Amino acid sequence: MTKRPNILLITTDQQHFSALGAVNPAIRTPNLDRLCAEGTRFDRAYCPAPTCTPSRASIITGLMPSQHGAWTIGCKLPEEVPTLGAALSEAGYATGLIGKAHFQPLAGEGSLEKQPILRDLDFWRGFHGPFYGFDHIELCRNHADEAHVGQHYAAWMEDNGLADWKEYFQPLPGDSASKAPVMAQGAPYWAREGRVWALPEEMHYTTWIGERSMAFLDRAAEADTPFLLWTSFPDPHPPYTVPEPWATMYDPEDMEPGRLTPGEHDRNPPHFAKTQQAAPDFAGWHEPYEAHGCASHLYPEDALKKDMAVYYGMMSFLDHEIGRILDHLEQLGLAEDTLIVFTTDHGHFLGQHGLVAKGPFHYEDMLRLPFIVRWPGRVPAGRVSDALQSLVDLMPSFLDAAGFGAPDNLQGISQLPVWTAEAGSLRDFVLCENRHNPVRPHVTSFIDARYKISVYREGDCGEIFDLREDPGEIRNLWEDPQREPLKRELLHRMVQAMLASEPMKTPRVAQA
Repeated sequence: MTKRPNILLITTDQQHFSALGAVNPAIRTPNLDRLCAEGTRFDRAYCPAPTCTPSRASIITGLMPSQHGAWTIGCKLPEEVPTLGAALSEAGYATGLIGKAHFQPLAGEGSLEKQPILRDLDFWRGFHGPFYGFDHIELCRNHADEAHVGQHYAAWMEDNGLADWKEYFQPLPGDSASKAPVMAQGAPYWAREGRVWALPEEMHYTTWIGERSMAFLDRAAEADTPFLLWTSFPDPHPPYTVPEPWATMYDPEDMEPGRLTPGEHDRNPPHFAKTQQAAPDFAGWHEPYEAHGCASHLYPEDALKKDMAVYYGMMSFLDHEIGRILDHLEQLGLAEDTLIVFTTDHGHFLGQHGLVAKGPFHYEDMLRLPFIVRWPGRVPAGRVSDALQSLVDLMPSFLDAAGFGAPDNLQGISQLPVWTAEAGSLRDFVLCENRHNPVRPHVTSFIDARYKISVYREGDCGEIFDLREDPGEIRNLWEDPQREPLKRELLHRMVQAMLASEPMKTPRVAQA
């Protein structure tokens, strides 16, 4: 390869794998559907962890969370861990990250993603990197109207005439929030009584990310240098609120959320059934910090339908901005030389199994991802593949596409031959770790072409699902006496997979 390709990674946050028009006619995502038509859609892609920080850190390190160090949210990715951005920057690429990073916590020494630094707009106006190997960054940290808005996004709002931007977001001490959506009393943190956000559409972070991504592309085109750009949208992660016209684009009455199958949790570990109680006891699970999802998931269906309609509206909004980015890439004459990957960091529950949002429930809804690859002339167009993919594979795959060998100490593998259809499949398993709290919940899943097995650090319970015969994951086979041979086989294969995934961090240079 004489010319190094540009690389554009586009991600959403907490997107259910079915929130894609190409697989779900209830949602309109014409630009993502266009990517599917012009590239290959992979239907068996998985996250390495079902929370933001560990999964995102795996994207840029090629390592599982238990190895790169940011094992859950509230942890910091150590800055000395080698990253994709650093590798490509050293090789002459212009590297940028626009949007959500979430490599650092909202507290603690050395974090740039915490208050009051988040609101130090003069700092952000003067700082654009380097940050984890990205030479140019423009960041935002909040989801929807969350209080920890700041960084480059807030500076941009202020510089573009929205002097009262704080009023559109949930208040910090000393703030007013006269234009922020009203938080629903007694409901989960993400619920809003009014789902229409008064924030002007042109001031929304989705618009900002599209605009700033195009500005990065302009600079790269002018410099005539290959680039790595990560365009990182914070939606459709709740809270469920978005400006018009997106807030009312979908009719809640047309929404069909997932549902609990009566009796399905009878065969699951106890914390599954607790979610269907009004006041469940999760003592020991919230130490030292709250364990997401370990609470009651009972939620009115009419409210869930309204949330789902807004969730779809968020997706259509960001799809619109993705379309603007794709069009701009073509206008600059860069589309033919650009490898594009679209995916998300982890999944989401919209009523499936009686669950909402996220938690330590390793269903496909939580672990499986939308995943699209487009590279004109290299990746087949209009193809759908069931080859297993993991976000941990992105770093070695991108390095391979750029013509560089991936380091031997990565846990991910290059999927480039699979993307280009030179190989049918290179993975026979993926692993997903959930280390949200050190002891509970602490679970690892092994997934192959047919089965999924999940094992907990404590206790004697677990899950086995036959994804071919039971794609809805209704019948847990863990305690089925007739499946004991299968259980032994999967446990053995899982241990072997974990051993095979151990990174060898230093080379052996002598006999002894």
